[in-house]
Amino acid sequence: MRAGLLTAVLAVASVPAQAVEDPDKATAADEAITESLQRKQQREAELAALSRDIELSAGQQSEIAREIEAIDRDSQALTATILRTAQKVKALEGDLANTERRLARLGENEDAVRASLQERRGVLAEVLAALQRIGRRPPPALAVRPSDALAAVRSAILLNAVMPEIRIEAEALAADLEELTRLKTTIAGEKNRLRGDAMRLAEEQSRLELLMSAKRRQRDTSAEKLAAERQRAEELADKAGSLKELIAQMEAEIESARVAARAAARSAESRQGGRPPVSNPFVDPGRLTPAVAFIEARGQLPKPVSGVLLKDFGQEDDFGGRTEGQSIATRPGARITAPNDGWVVYSGPFRSFGQLLILNAGDGYHVLLAGMDRIDVELGQFVLAGEPVGVMGSTHWASASTFGLGSTQPVLYVEFRKDGSAIDPTPWWARTEEEKVRG
Repeated sequence: MRAGLLTAVLAVASVPAQAVEDPDKATAADEAITESLQRKQQREAELAALSRDIELSAGQQSEIAREIEAIDRDSQALTATILRTAQKVKALEGDLANTERRLARLGENEDAVRASLQERRGVLAEVLAALQRIGRRPPPALAVRPSDALAAVRSAILLNAVMPEIRIEAEALAADLEELTRLKTTIAGEKNRLRGDAMRLAEEQSRLELLMSAKRRQRDTSAEKLAAERQRAEELADKAGSLKELIAQMEAEIESARVAARAAARSAESRQGGRPPVSNPFVDPGRLTPAVAFIEARGQLPKPVSGVLLKDFGQEDDFGGRTEGQSIATRPGARITAPNDGWVVYSGPFRSFGQLLILNAGDGYHVLLAGMDRIDVELGQFVLAGEPVGVMGSTHWASASTFGLGSTQPVLYVEFRKDGSAIDPTPWWARTEEEKVRG
């Protein structure tokens, strides 16, 4: 039985016997490292393919399109559906990212077990040879053949000397093999979970694209006016030396940004009379101005994406200064949502920031989102907290705010400003259930 077990272990380790004996072959450590890297690259390719290659059937696309047509005429219902769908997309992206991280850890554990087996392949060969010899020449049965008493005593002495060590090695190898089998089963389950979540994500993303297309049709801004404002905004961005200067120039020279700034000021004035506190200021999808002052939304703003915080506000950067915002690693193609109610002041490329979105939140507050591959909102547009505003790319966009973070994932840069100066966004974020559990 042990011989069969050890044979299986040797097969799993995939180490040919002659590799131990041939000094001209690569060392065991080099082979293990090479094989581990190959498996890691293969796993990464498989994970990428699982999410990338999933497409919805024509029937599913048609069903979603009919659903959108049914609510297209009701602006408030359309916006409410967009917010709910964006929330589902963000949650699914978070689930996918967690599953991918679990799969990466499981893959590393599998590599560790395989490496342990490979490091002991010399011992495996010795133990297997000993068990095979015992199997070919078993000790005589003293009760049946008394004449073999001397041979039986000798065999007993030999077995007493070697069997404890063989037993220990066999039990250790059996434990490794059992762990390897468990890991393979767990990995298969996680991959099935990943496929299911990726399919649901593809469906919700398709629904969101159609919803946003329907909302764009409802906007009455002419294409000519929009194109002219975009061109002027790009000219101002080329001339602006800083974000503060860009915001000031946009709100002074671009009509839609000027209108947004005036609307933010009027909204602040209308709240000066006071109003009762709201437990959830983001429940009304039909609002056209912020429900509460930005300062009153502390601890309630939804984060713009599910991801991992790479660098926080106030940490040392790579240029001898301090970071003025937060950098968040995201999944490729992740949806970005507005963290707050506000008017679009700027939407487009800006220096090393890549695609930059600036929202006027009123009362001198601005929120900046940078590093996206695509922005889906226009100058002067009022967006709600949780509303989709852009999409991340497939790779890390290197910028002055994210340089040197060591991540190959796309990185979203988030910055809050008050009267032109950067402030810490942390107090404004709503805590997730996981953060509440951690305390």
